[in-house]
Amino acid sequence: MTVLDTRALNRATLARQLLLDRAELPVLDAVAHLCGLQAQEPQEPFVGLWSRLSGFAPAQLSDLLTGRHVVRTHLMRRTVHLLTADDALAWRGRHDAMLRQRALGAYRRELEGVDLEELAAAGRAVMADGEPRSMSELARAVAGRWPGPGPRPLGEMLVAALIPMVQLPPRGLWRTKAGVRNVPLAVWLGREPAPPAPSGAGTDSPVPPAPNGAGTERPVPGVPDASDPVGQALVRRYLAAFGPAASADLRAWCGLAGLPRAIAAVREELVSFRDERGRELLDLPGAPRPDPETPAPVRFLPAFDNAILGYQDRGRIIDDAHRGLSVAGERVVLVDGRVAATWTAREGTVTVSPLRGFSRAERTAVGEEGEATAAFLSDGESRRVEVGPEHG
Repeated sequence: MTVLDTRALNRATLARQLLLDRAELPVLDAVAHLCGLQAQEPQEPFVGLWSRLSGFAPAQLSDLLTGRHVVRTHLMRRTVHLLTADDALAWRGRHDAMLRQRALGAYRRELEGVDLEELAAAGRAVMADGEPRSMSELARAVAGRWPGPGPRPLGEMLVAALIPMVQLPPRGLWRTKAGVRNVPLAVWLGREPAPPAPSGAGTDSPVPPAPNGAGTERPVPGVPDASDPVGQALVRRYLAAFGPAASADLRAWCGLAGLPRAIAAVREELVSFRDERGRELLDLPGAPRPDPETPAPVRFLPAFDNAILGYQDRGRIIDDAHRGLSVAGERVVLVDGRVAATWTAREGTVTVSPLRGFSRAERTAVGEEGEATAAFLSDGESRRVEVGPEHG
């Protein structure tokens, strides 16, 4: 079986993530291709799309939000994602059990004795009038029946797990500060989300690690479960945007338990590789896997970008020594395809803090892309960039 080294995986990731060349794609198509963008920081998707698309204008994304073509909702890993309306409707039910489990894991003690179905019914009754509410407003509305847990556990369980919700604009619009106001997904889009997966398809349980000890998950043997078309679509869509990847990477991206039955159902469609650790990597046969020596341009990534967070093994794009940056909300700079610096923007100036020494050519390229980033963030009023010395 062909072994793909770290550089080969890096170039494949950059190609799938639209980071080798800025793509000539409509914004809606790009959001769909990327399977959504992580968006708990409301302005970050704008930076993520600008780094990936040719001619991207922030108003394009704002218009998609107000036009109800894209939505902000809790989904993968129980984090806020910006998704197309069609994907949010199709995928929400498939994530239902995971969302409940993760919310309950965070508040198990506080919610002990609370019947979640009764809580969900009470929350839906409150939201039945179609009025948007903050999480705390919704929690207070049901707290009389459950005074013990407190507003935070009740609110998070309702908004992030029990009731499919969207965060309404102006939250998430370009250069707009606004609090979170929630409304049911079905109310906002006028369509009901697809139902949860059938029993057995939607409760994938972890499978034993591979004999090589690499920690990869194996698809469940036997007859593929064809009753999970949403899970199978998730596998294909993930590989199109993130492959080649192991089932453990798929699990890290979506938060579901590896989707082994869905993988088994589509396995004959896929091709297999190994990484340098011996893990099996799956991929779509016609997906781009560029020459590892393909030049990679400097790119400024937003906080929590899924090009990094979308994998269990992030070594293809970030060194282990800097892995914590991706979960700490640092914006990072890719140089030769790998995380090589962090960056901030303040008062029209982009400041770059290298994580290693730069060659003269690299410093020049970082400066040029930093100037372009500053111009994007300031509507062309500033191109100031400062590239500092290496820091640890």
